[in-house]
Amino acid sequence: MPRIDVVNTCRVENTFRCQQVEGMFDLPPAQAARIEIHAEVPSLDEPWQIGVIVGPSGSGKSTLAKAAWGAMRTFTWPRDRAMIDGFETGDIRAITQALVSVGLSSPPAWLRPFHVLSNGEQFRAQMARTLLAGEPVAVVDEFTSVVDRQVAQVCAAATAKAIRRESGVRLVAVSCHYDILPWLEPDWVLDMADGRLERMGPGVAAGCQGHDPSTRQTRGRLCRPELRFEVRQAGASLWAMFRRHHYLNHNLPSGCRCWAALHDGRPIAFAAVAGCIGFAGYRRFSRVVVLPDYQGIGIGSRFRDAVAAIEMPRCRRLSLVTSHPGMIRSLEKSRLWRRVAVAWSTGAAGMKCSGHFRRTVSFVYTGGGKTIDAAC
Repeated sequence: MPRIDVVNTCRVENTFRCQQVEGMFDLPPAQAARIEIHAEVPSLDEPWQIGVIVGPSGSGKSTLAKAAWGAMRTFTWPRDRAMIDGFETGDIRAITQALVSVGLSSPPAWLRPFHVLSNGEQFRAQMARTLLAGEPVAVVDEFTSVVDRQVAQVCAAATAKAIRRESGVRLVAVSCHYDILPWLEPDWVLDMADGRLERMGPGVAAGCQGHDPSTRQTRGRLCRPELRFEVRQAGASLWAMFRRHHYLNHNLPSGCRCWAALHDGRPIAFAAVAGCIGFAGYRRFSRVVVLPDYQGIGIGSRFRDAVAAIEMPRCRRLSLVTSHPGMIRSLEKSRLWRRVAVAWSTGAAGMKCSGHFRRTVSFVYTGGGKTIDAAC
């Protein structure tokens, strides 16, 4: 286990103003500023993926991280080009997969310049670029410091999921906020308030009140809290809050039934279910949208399945057709849905873009049972 010892000194000119402050507070003459930081950090030979350096401002978090893992990488983004053009890699599939994995799942946001995105969207874009940068240890300073604390917790959970999926990526988050720790579920935490390094070994979380210890497994004593929401039927007017985040056209089909996911009484997700023309009793999901601040932690799939369970008894068949890569992966992994068709197209304009075709996949809701294969 490496020990990091940092001693920074800087000469200070004893100016008239310095002398005034010394006289006001009876301080000795300032000749040099000296900062000492001593701490232990985990070795790169140890099996960890996520670590956190936390502590109050001025405790030496950034200085220690730089001494342990080198200068922190900073990214610059083009102001007059889409955010996706800021990535070094030219593989659009890798870029979109990284964006979806950290919870930036709205294609319209991908096509906007970085500087016009919200703070939460900018943070997620930075994390996606960090995942693709190929650094042996990615050190992120001021982790989630620029976003609302509820958004910070969701971002932390989405980042943790993305890092865990990428077995070769290691993240060190540097932050003055302790509230992100249970959402990140780190392998170790270095608290600069007292210099104590704590490893989060495997086992059952001691802090998971309300959960069955036999099923609630975690990476240590820190356990990610649950984010609960309720599903209610909603009016079509609620679509105005979500329409700009949808990747297809912004209009709702006529006669659709609308649903909302509410967290603390506030809508965070929207779904619309419409009929299939010419197929009596057949219905389909026409919209499923989660607000950007809540993307990346599985709310969309749970909300979608909750709505499907409510809708299915009212119809003969319930389907969902999508070309969104994140939604496709979620549905293919679910035991409640079955893929019935795959179609390839060259886009609305009938033209190929850099040789890439658009994949559209059709699924039917089974609820874990069997259903027919007819398509609509």
